[in-house]
Amino acid sequence: MHEGLAAFACGEHNSRGRQVNEDAPAYRSEFQRDRDRIVHSSAFRRLEYKTQVFVNHEGDMFRTRLTHSIEVAQICRAIARALKLNEDLAESISLAHDLGHTPFGHAGQDALNRCMKEFGGFEHNLQSLRVVDELEQRYAEFDGLNLCFETREGILKHCSPRDAEQLGALGERFLRKQQPSLEAQIANLGDAIAYNNHDVDDGLRSGLITLEQLREQQLFEEQYLQVRERYPDLQGRTLTHEIIRRMINRQVVDLLTTSEERIKRVAPQNVEEVRAQPEPLISFSAQMKRQHQALKRFLYENLYRHYRVHRMSIKAQRMISELFTAMQADTRLMPPEHRERAGQLEAELGPAGRARAVADYVAGMTDRFAILEYRKLFSPGELT
Repeated sequence: MHEGLAAFACGEHNSRGRQVNEDAPAYRSEFQRDRDRIVHSSAFRRLEYKTQVFVNHEGDMFRTRLTHSIEVAQICRAIARALKLNEDLAESISLAHDLGHTPFGHAGQDALNRCMKEFGGFEHNLQSLRVVDELEQRYAEFDGLNLCFETREGILKHCSPRDAEQLGALGERFLRKQQPSLEAQIANLGDAIAYNNHDVDDGLRSGLITLEQLREQQLFEEQYLQVRERYPDLQGRTLTHEIIRRMINRQVVDLLTTSEERIKRVAPQNVEEVRAQPEPLISFSAQMKRQHQALKRFLYENLYRHYRVHRMSIKAQRMISELFTAMQADTRLMPPEHRERAGQLEAELGPAGRARAVADYVAGMTDRFAILEYRKLFSPGELT
């Protein structure tokens, strides 16, 4: 046992360290240092204006990638504490997991992936890793944030064998079909809990889905009936919040109960025994998995594929595609530092390097900056 953690938790005593050695931090742990570097990064600040479902200008009350990341971190810290795992590591992974997301959510990612099809594609998990390993320029002695191996491992939620082969030690677990740390497993499911529940909230707020529709979902209906029984006259936003906070608690308690049982049954003595398991030890119960997946399918059909969301997605994809195509054809359309990087990568890797530099620039844009750049390049009324 170290630092009050379980034997199978990740701590400084069993960390694989950083890519560039550094002196130990004073008055904080290595994973606290990771968290602080993430919070102070430019990419993290830009998450404020990158959206989940609704584009930034559609309203200030909807979730952004920043608020989502904070919600994930809160959920994951609570779970990690209850299981005697490393809260700081779980928090660092949670705060960093979306740093590589494009503007306009998954619509932007899909468009950029199509643009990069001939050059290795685009995947936001890999881009998040690219941000923390290379693109952040804040330190004199290294590129990126030089995060600990365990934080970087947790950011990489999934990875193809082809990509894993290029990642050295970080890609080994995908090739060997091993599991990540328990803290990374927590971040995976904490992300899913936060995502589903705040999309329910935003969907109701937007009017694109209704309480009546959601009552067909068992996870929602159970909490709805509890709230109605206790507060029969409750209405509006307060009713919604009471239901959703109970949904989150129900899923977290289920995950904790199930995970404790799985960990107790396997009884891992260290992190490596966690990694060697055929399946993750952090898990929902079978019943909760079904309810969670059913809610996810409902949101896909009724919110993400709603015609109003689809219209914005189509416009967003067009903007991303046209921005990429124009800048790929003429890198002088990008700011000097990005143009220079495109030249450097092209000299090293050929056309694929040039395309990757353009993708880095476009992926780093916020929703509103992408819209502004699009107008500047393609609107006849914008001459500057």
